Amino acid sequence: MAAPDTLRYAKIPLTHGSGAIPVLGFGTLIPDPLATKQATRAALEVGFRHFDCAERYRNEQAVGDAMQEMFKAGVMERKDVFVTTKLWNSNHRPERVKPAFEASRQRLKVDHVDCYLIHTPFAFQPGDDQEPKDARGQIVYDSGVTLVETWRALESLVDEGRCRAIGLSNINLEKLQEIVEAARIKPAVVEVESHPYLPEWELLDYCQRHGIVLLAFAALGHAMEPRLLDDPVITAIARRLGKTPAQVVLAWAIQRGTALLTTSVKPSRLRENFEVSTLPEDAMQELRDGVATKIRFNSVVKTGVPGFIPRGR
Repeated sequence: MAAPDTLRYAKIPLTHGSGAIPVLGFGTLIPDPLATKQATRAALEVGFRHFDCAERYRNEQAVGDAMQEMFKAGVMERKDVFVTTKLWNSNHRPERVKPAFEASRQRLKVDHVDCYLIHTPFAFQPGDDQEPKDARGQIVYDSGVTLVETWRALESLVDEGRCRAIGLSNINLEKLQEIVEAARIKPAVVEVESHPYLPEWELLDYCQRHGIVLLAFAALGHAMEPRLLDDPVITAIARRLGKTPAQVVLAWAIQRGTALLTTSVKPSRLRENFEVSTLPEDAMQELRDGVATKIRFNSVVKTGVPGFIPRGR
């Protein structure tokens, strides 16, 4: 009898932090707080154990409420769930980092955060306005702080014990190298858009050589055009293997060594996205060699301004 396929339950140990990150994660960029709470509960019930949050999403409290309900019901314990959240651009000044972290932690109702990321490498004018703009409607950036200075403040959070690991998001290879070279505590995780249309092989190779987990968001392309899940190479593999296109793409992401995030408010999609299993090597090679389209869906890496809201796959 064949051993059960355990790909969906895999975790990647954090070289530069405590614990291990589940390869299948749930992204909480859902505009409505009630829908966020319901989707978080549904994702926990399906089996997701990594929840990717952010101050900027304005729904951390809903995620925290859902987790606490499941903990109190005895369905799982806090130690079973890996919680990531992020520092927003208007809080890059070192003196603003700890208050922002503590506010996120309290909204999430957790005694510690498993991973805290700098949401983007762009510093905005400090203050309560998440997207400060000038009279012409242009974002006001903050030239009075460097990314390395912000990183030093995150290192202090680890020292104090309520933050188990730190990392970066929406960053390019050049900026990542700058932090790795300057860091006392190296990044544990780097979260970037990545999928077969944007494989980020060079960045992935760098991360793996330095013990950094690449966490892929928009792993299914967020239903944007051109539609990743309609790609002829992907759909042909899915038909041949008796899987859905989404399951093919997610297995590809895990097997090449990344962790990933998907987002949905639909329980049926959540189950589909969790029920991944191992692809044969010929399918992996076919995906690498055969997918011709190359595109980035999210422009946040250029400006620090979020590029899309998910369409609720």
